[in-house]
Amino acid sequence: MSDRKYRQRGYRDEPPDRGPKREGPAEPQARRPGGRPIQDAAGPRTPNLMASHEVFRCARCGTLLALPVEPASRCSRCGVDLHSCIQCMSFDTSARFECAQVTLAARVSPKDAQNDCALFAPRTTIERQTGTPGPTSARQAFDDLFK
Repeated sequence: MSDRKYRQRGYRDEPPDRGPKREGPAEPQARRPGGRPIQDAAGPRTPNLMASHEVFRCARCGTLLALPVEPASRCSRCGVDLHSCIQCMSFDTSARFECAQVTLAARVSPKDAQNDCALFAPRTTIERQTGTPGPTSARQAFDDLFK
C-alpha cells in the first residue's frame, strides 16, 4: 500500500520544468519574522510621492480654517465657535466627559460653545496635496492640450 493518502493524479507531484534554472548560488534576502523582506535604510523607492500639508478644518462644515485659533473666533461658513471642545484635539467621545486630556470634575455642555480651556489645541489633520495649479491664461490652457 502507498504512503500517500490521496491517489489522484497531480497530488503532490513534482511540478514540470518551467524553464532554464539559474546558474550560481542564489543570494538570500533578509526577511522579517513575518516573512516580508526588509527594506533598505532609504525606504521604499516610490518615484512620485504627493506632497502633504497640515490643515485645520471646521468640525461641523469642513471649511478650511487658518491657524492659530483666536479665543473669540468663529467659523466663517457655519458660525460655530472655534475655541470649543469639538474643535479640540483632546475631544474623544469614548472618554469620560468626552475629554481625553484631563479628568474633568463636571461635563462641559454644549460641546460646540466657546470655552476657556487652557489645554485647547486645534484638531489638525495631514492631507495630501492632490490638486494641480490651474493655467494662468486661456492660451496656456489651449497649448497644454497638445503637449
